[in-house]
Amino acid sequence: MKQLIVDGCSIALDKDGYLVDLHDWSNKVAQALAQEEGIDLTPEHWEILELLRAFHAEFQLSPATRPLVKYTALKLGVEKGNSLHLNRLFNGTPAKLAAKLAGLPKPTNCL
Repeated sequence: MKQLIVDGCSIALDKDGYLVDLHDWSNKVAQALAQEEGIDLTPEHWEILELLRAFHAEFQLSPATRPLVKYTALKLGVEKGNSLHLNRLFNGTPAKLAAKLAGLPKPTNCL
């Protein structure tokens, strides 16, 4: 099992780098995960991560790309709820990478 060290604490990750325990998530954990992916989190990233966490709280799952795009458009408007914007922020894999950074499980239909 992989480990992520944040402020001297060891955080367990699964083989794909997702949190084993969703309760381990924090802003610092998100920043550490993003750093491993070569991403500097901007306010645009945080907006999507918070949205994803709200989606998970409401539906108890991590959305695949199409539902993520639709939910983002519904909550933040079409200028942010589109594939181009989300792909730009999350290196072409918005559902998988955003879920990972938001501390959520891997979307079930993502390879």
